[in-house]
Amino acid sequence: MTHLTPEHATRFATATLSHLGREYPYKMDLVLNGPEDAKPPRDHHPIFHGSFDWHSCVHGWWQILRLARRFPDLPVTADIRARADAMLVPEKVAGELAFLDRPYSAAFERPYGWAWLLALHAEATRHDAPWAAALEPLAAAFAARFDAFLPKLTYPLRVGTHFNISFALLLARHWGETRDPALVTLIDARARDWFSSDRDCQAWEPGGDEFLSSALTEAHLMTAVLDDDFAGWFDAFLPLAAHEQPATLFAPATVSDRSDGKIAHLDGLNLSRAWSWRAISAALGPAHPVAPVAEAAAQGHLATALPHVTGDYMGEHWLASFALLALDGL
Repeated sequence: MTHLTPEHATRFATATLSHLGREYPYKMDLVLNGPEDAKPPRDHHPIFHGSFDWHSCVHGWWQILRLARRFPDLPVTADIRARADAMLVPEKVAGELAFLDRPYSAAFERPYGWAWLLALHAEATRHDAPWAAALEPLAAAFAARFDAFLPKLTYPLRVGTHFNISFALLLARHWGETRDPALVTLIDARARDWFSSDRDCQAWEPGGDEFLSSALTEAHLMTAVLDDDFAGWFDAFLPLAAHEQPATLFAPATVSDRSDGKIAHLDGLNLSRAWSWRAISAALGPAHPVAPVAEAAAQGHLATALPHVTGDYMGEHWLASFALLALDGL
C-alpha cells in the first residue's frame, strides 16, 4: 500500500503554495445585497481568497499545515510557516467572520466548507504556533452552525458533491472529539437516525461530476459512530462486498477531460474512495473477508488518480488535499 513520502509532500505543498494566494480565477459564493458588494475576492475573504474557491483554499491550508508537521525538515516547510505566520492572524480571521454575518450567509459553504474549516483548526492546534488561537473564533462559528443545522436536516444529503453530509460529519466529528463532545453526540445521533437501518446498498454511482462516494462516505462515517458494532452494520449494508459487488465501488472512475472542472471531480472520487476503503478495511480488521478486498480497491483507486494531482489547474487547485487523505488519513 502506498504511503505518504517526502517526495509526495514536496510535490503537493509546492503546488498548493502556488495557488493559495492566486486570486484569479476565483468562484465567489456571494449574494449581492447592493452594488457596494461588488468587490474583489480578497476584500471579502482576507485569508481564503485563493485556490479558485473558498473551500479549496481552506483545505489547501489544512494540507500544507499537515505536511509541515509531518515533514518539518523539508525546505518547503519554512515557506509554509512563513505564509501561515502572515495569513493566519486575528485581524484577517475577523474579516472572514464578518462575511458570515452578512444577510443571506447562513448557508454559505454548508456543510463542506464548514467541515474543512474545522479540520484546518484541528490541524493548527497540533502546531507550536499562534495559528489555532487565531482561527478559534471561526471554528466556533462553524461548530455553532452545525449545532443549529443538524437537528433540522430531516433527510440526509447523500449526493457525491459538496453537499454530502457524511463527509462533512467525518471532518466535524474529528474536530469535536477533543473540543466539543456535545457536537460529537449530536453527530452520532443524527448518523444513527439517517443510516443505521440502511441495508443492501445498490451504489448507483458515480455520477458524472462527483468526487465523493455516497456509499463509502456513509460507511466511513459509521466506522466512527458505531465502533465495535460497525462490522455487523457493514455486512448488512454491503453484503456482497467480499465478492467485489456492487462492482461500481471497486472500479476506479474514468476521467475523460481534466480541463473540465466538473469532470475532473472524478479524480477526487478515486482519491476519496481510496481513503474510505482504507478506513473501512482498518475498522473491519484483518480477519474480515472484506478487508483485503477493500485494501486492493484502495490501492487501485489511488494508483489511478495519484499521477493526476497536478498538471491542470481545474484539478491542481484542490486534489492534493484528497491525495493527502488517501495517503495519510485525517
